Formats: sequence, C-alpha cells, structure tokens
Amino acid sequence: MKEAWWKEAVVYQIYPRSFMDTNGDGVGDLRGILEKLDYLVELGVDVVWLCPIYPSPNDDNGYDISDYQGIMAEFGTMEDFDLLLSEMHRRGLKLMMDLVVNHTSDEHPWFQAALRDPKGPYRDYYFFRDGREDDPPNNWGSFFGFSAWEREPGGEQYYLHLFTKKQPDLNWENPAVREEVCRLAEFWAKKGIDGFRMDVINLISKTPGLPDLPGLKEGEIKVPHLYCANGPQVHEYLRELNRRVLTPYSLMTVGEMIAVDPQKARLYTHEDREELNMVFTFEHMDLDAVGGDKWKLRPWRLDEMKEVFGRWQRELAEGCWNSLYLNNHDQPRMVSRYGDDGPYRVESAKMLATFLHTLQGTPYIYQGEELGMTNIRLEHIEDYRDVEILNHYKEAVEVFGQNPNEVMEAIYTKGRDNARTPMQWSDQPNAGFTTGTPWLAVNPNYTVINAEAARKDPDSIFHYYRRLLALRKQYKVMVYGDYSPVCEEHPAVWAYLRRYQEEALAIVLNFFGTPAEIQLPEGTIPQESTVLISNYKDFPSPSDHLSLRPYEAVVYHFHL
Repeated sequence: MKEAWWKEAVVYQIYPRSFMDTNGDGVGDLRGILEKLDYLVELGVDVVWLCPIYPSPNDDNGYDISDYQGIMAEFGTMEDFDLLLSEMHRRGLKLMMDLVVNHTSDEHPWFQAALRDPKGPYRDYYFFRDGREDDPPNNWGSFFGFSAWEREPGGEQYYLHLFTKKQPDLNWENPAVREEVCRLAEFWAKKGIDGFRMDVINLISKTPGLPDLPGLKEGEIKVPHLYCANGPQVHEYLRELNRRVLTPYSLMTVGEMIAVDPQKARLYTHEDREELNMVFTFEHMDLDAVGGDKWKLRPWRLDEMKEVFGRWQRELAEGCWNSLYLNNHDQPRMVSRYGDDGPYRVESAKMLATFLHTLQGTPYIYQGEELGMTNIRLEHIEDYRDVEILNHYKEAVEVFGQNPNEVMEAIYTKGRDNARTPMQWSDQPNAGFTTGTPWLAVNPNYTVINAEAARKDPDSIFHYYRRLLALRKQYKVMVYGDYSPVCEEHPAVWAYLRRYQEEALAIVLNFFGTPAEIQLPEGTIPQESTVLISNYKDFPSPSDHLSLRPYEAVVYHFHL
C-alpha cells in the first residue's frame, strides 16, 4: 500500500451559499468561511472542498458557471478568496475547488459568442445540431427532467444540455476546449489551491454521432447514460489534464462519476494510469430507489449496502483508493436517510460516522453532518429553491399526472434542498447564519441542533467526530487496513476487520433501532483488545458474543 497525504486526510465540504453570512444579505460568503476556519481546525479536518464560488446566474446554484476565473459577487471578491486561501494554509488546512467543466452557463462568453456567430470558432465549443422536423436531434433526456435539447434562441438549431437548459454541454472533442480547461485549471493551481473535485467528469466524452437511445417508444426520452458516461475518449482527456496540470501542481483529485462500477473506477484511479486519485460513486446512493429513479422510493436494505460497500472495498484495495460519503450537497441528510432523526438521532449519527471513518478510503464530511443536522419538510413547493426539485414536481404533476402529495413525500425524503438549509451555528434567530432573510428556510430544529450547543456538550456528535478524526491520525490501520467482513449474513449488524502491518481493528455496528446480538467466529475479538471508541458511555467487553443496543457502534483495537 502506497501511503499518501490525501489518503490520510479527512475532507470537509462547504456549500458556501448556506455556510455563514457576514453581510446580512441572507447568502453565505467567503468572509463567513474565513470566520469559521478555527471551528474546522477544532473539528480536526485536513481539507476543505468548496462548492462553486465562481460568477453564475445560479440556475443550478453555481454549477452553471459564467466566468471560471472570477468570484461570485454574492460571495465576495478575489481579494477575499486570496485571504481565505492564505489563512487556511496558515492553519494547516488545504483547499479543494470544484471544477465544473462538462458544461458552462448559457451566459458564459463562449456560448454567447456561439449564438452570435453560427459560423464562428465558438460554435464548436458546444453541441449544436439540426432538429428532426419539429423534434430535437435525438431522444436523450436531461438529468433534471424533460429533453436534453433546447432550440437556440432566435435560431434554427438545438444545443445539448444534459442538465438544465442554462447548462450547455462543452464539446471536449474540440482541442480548443481542452486547452481552455487546462488554462483555467492552471489559473487556480498557480494561486496555490491543493486539489479539484471534478463535477460529473466522466460525461465529458460522448458517443460520436450522438445516436438515439435504443428501445424507446416514439416521443419517449431517457437520460442517456449509455452514450454520455464513460465515453470512448474520456481516459485520454483526463490523462491530458493530469499531465498538464494535476501532476505538475501535485493536486488532490476526486471525480464525481455517474454510472461507474469498481471495474470502471479502477481505470480512472489506479496509481499507474495517471488520471485521478479517487471517484465519487453513486451505487450506494441508488439502494433506496426503484430502477435508479431517485424519486421512486423503496426502503434500503442492509444486505445490499454490505454487498456494494464490500465490493468497492475489495476491488479498489490494490493500487486504487475509495472516497467515503453518505451525504453531500446533492443528497439528503444521512441521519434522516440511514439512521433515525428522532429518538436515536445522536446514537445513529455517531454510528454512521463510525462506519464511514473505519473503512478504507478518504472520508468526506458534509457541513452540519458533524452536528447531526436533519432533513426539512417545507410545506409548499414554492418554498424550495433547487431546480431539480422544481423541475421534477412540474414534470411529475403536470406531465405525468402524479398525486402532488406523493410527489412532495419523495421530495421530503430525497430532495437536494434537505442538505442545503443554512448551517445551524446557534439558537439565535436564523440559527446564527444571517442577520437578514436566509435564501432558503432554516430547519426549525436549530434551537436544539446547533454548533454552539454541540461544542459545549462533551457527549455531542461534534466531539465524537473530533475523536474519530484524531484516531485516524493516531492509527494507520484505520486508514490503510484491508477490509474483511465478518458474519455478513447478519440482518442487523455490520461487522468487519481491518488489518495493517501488526495492528487490527474489529468494528461492530448495529444499523437499526432495536437491540441485536451477534455471535462472531471464535477469536475474532481477542480478550486483550481495547476499545478505541464507542457511541455509548459504557460498552461491551471484548468477546465473540456481543449484545448491542440500538444503533450501537464499537471499535476494538488489538495487535496481530
């Protein structure tokens, strides 16, 4: 196992719009992040990943970029950014930026030039195609609903947008586009940033000719994973970016990737291939969806979760690396989804944290996760801000005639705004996030769930995270150890061993709100083992037979 700083790091993801507002406009800003750096140091994280802070019309909250080398005015200035980066580095924190280069905003100068001059060089920066009579060029659907094609304003052709119509896809087949991407990535690298999280980066190579998806009825559209994900030249493009920017500047990288299994992930992340360090997979995020449709809900199952995580742990163990997450800005709150956001909120949040930080890989903490923040239920669809939620509601109710109440239940469970409610700093008005009107409603439970209260309580979720992060720095087995499941067939308990050099960990987790017992093979947990961390004040003594309370988590350490 090759050791590396980014393998040992813990990443904290900040959604700037919702983190901390210092000027009272209801929107978080860079000065707010600066104000909270000592909080992040206290927590013990190593890397901060900032969601996009570039100028944007905010059709998709910053993931539609109109200027890759500027700062969104709502967030501050480039001087604010330079100060933030300097102060982060002074505190030993590294900065990872969001690189969004599958698409731009339709307000980006490149796209505006492409509209103005259909024969000019910028036309080939995007995918412009003739329609078929009154229909789009093919039957591709957008990830955000409706067709992936939009007729250009005042023109005859359509342009491709796999996300909103204000996010036209870039044509990476054009060498000029790749040159632009390398140039803008190098701009930030020269400023001294430490890494990139790459948005939907495996969509940058489309199948040549953009063919129709097979097997669809006339007029039917569908998201074209088959023809837009893991395309024929994607590895060539990533190696070029790596060679020109990522390796020369020693940047940490994680690629967000749709439709990737461990075999495909090995091609992107193996240390000999010189592409990326790790990928974000969605496979475990689909376990509570029917047929991959996030809005069609089904209960997640522990046996399926064990199978997915186990497969990724095993198949990326040699020469590759995992990323570990259960929530982020695109996913609902993990304690509401996989734990219990009611009576066992604290216990289940600690159990899930134990799980993520005792697997092989780099853990990603999403802001507020360390407080046990929960999903929100907003009464009216008009109260939501996320374009994916709003498009889904419109399409589901108006086009497909679904029951509005049922559509709202799915939004309460899976909607992205669950994660985007403002950070809960205190029990003061608006959770201490802003003195103005917040851009998105604050979760009403902020009077109980907030950072100020958590820091004062030695038994809080926050301090449990601090202990977990400190243990990762103390015990290399927690970072580099292999993964060996034990009693995989158990319906409620997830147990596994980690081994590295002369040390071992035995991790035992009850994933449910009822007591559970497990009989482990003889000698699994030696009697001389010590308990590194547990989410209850008292804990089961080392034994091969354990009785676990609801959501109980115990980590045993012993020498081989």
